[in-house]
Amino acid sequence: MEHCIKALCNADVTAGFKIGRDVSLPETYVRSARNPLRDLGGKPPSQRNILAFYAGSMHGYLRPILLKYWKDKDPSMKIFGPMPPGVASKMNYIQHMKSSKYCICPKGYEVNSPRVVEAIFYECVPVIISDNFVPPFFEVLNWGAFSVILAEKDISNLKEILLSIPEKKYLEMQLGVKKVQRHFLWHANPVKYDLFYMTLHSIWMKI
Repeated sequence: MEHCIKALCNADVTAGFKIGRDVSLPETYVRSARNPLRDLGGKPPSQRNILAFYAGSMHGYLRPILLKYWKDKDPSMKIFGPMPPGVASKMNYIQHMKSSKYCICPKGYEVNSPRVVEAIFYECVPVIISDNFVPPFFEVLNWGAFSVILAEKDISNLKEILLSIPEKKYLEMQLGVKKVQRHFLWHANPVKYDLFYMTLHSIWMKI
């Protein structure tokens, strides 16, 4: 394996991922084989009245810290644990993402999280909290233009950091999310610049 190009969702520099040789892939799934673009998009920025949203299982050490500081602490910060199972709960999760300015993407057991791509699907600016994570397609995408990358040690200052981002900068990042969205989409038949092509391009760059 050390003589191969590894294409990994878990692009962790402390677990053998080599920048310059290996390929970081998005962690995502095909939501509907018949309609993989179902529910795509979200509310315009002016109608996103939630500052930050997170809901999910307590995998790993970081997510409990997030809830310790922010669960039920501030009405503008919708930070939850696991949502109840069922279709209604899943739709509630999606509607929260569609209505939030920032979607919190903390690491779980591994450095990557499907919430990063989900946030991009629903045009919510991802806030990646995962030290040692190499973002997907970082060779060609400027993640600083459409996401916030936060050090794990700064979770306690999460709201202050988000509020310190000027509205103009937020709008630029949200527009950036919409622009890069096509690179994270899966189609039944590949479409130029989509996830399939981006993956092949990343591997080709390393050959």
